[in-house]
Amino acid sequence: MGGAGDREMDGEKILAEGNRDHWIRIIERSIRDLHDRVNMQHSVLLTILGKIKNPTSFEPCSMADCPHKKLFHRVLLETIEVLEETKRSFKSKRLEELRKRLTDLLKETA
Repeated sequence: MGGAGDREMDGEKILAEGNRDHWIRIIERSIRDLHDRVNMQHSVLLTILGKIKNPTSFEPCSMADCPHKKLFHRVLLETIEVLEETKRSFKSKRLEELRKRLTDLLKETA
């Protein structure tokens, strides 16, 4: 007696299962980011307390919410869009290869 409510729940279940791997990757990235932040703060605290004499430098943009990283992604996406829009006007293999490399880079760093 599957009514509309049952079909809606099945649809939500399929959608949730389809996004499962995506959400797992997001959570894993978030966990790594939190772990990196805790390690960085631990290192800073030990340096302040004088327990580390020669602190190792850390990369502040290694964090997921780095404004530079967000700007990089926006500019990279805009560049790819412009290359995509103009590909018919400038039939260049080099520009096509550049667009593909930038697209791959964007996927890798997302």
